[in-house]
Amino acid sequence: MNKPPPLNPAFSPDLSDEAAYDIAEFLEALSFAFDEHYYGQIRRHRRAIHPERSDLVDPFGEEGPF
Repeated sequence: MNKPPPLNPAFSPDLSDEAAYDIAEFLEALSFAFDEHYYGQIRRHRRAIHPERSDLVDPFGEEGPF
């Protein structure tokens, strides 16, 4: 399994509160959109690398509990 490179944040110390908030909102939206679009692939890979944990992460399967 490939490990992601360590984060090396080189953020500007003079970033305004508003800019920091806007960037955080953008990153959150990007993350949700990415997860929604690639959900199946992420789930398959998670099950492949952690088969013993797949029931804990997704106990109801594809359909959900209902």
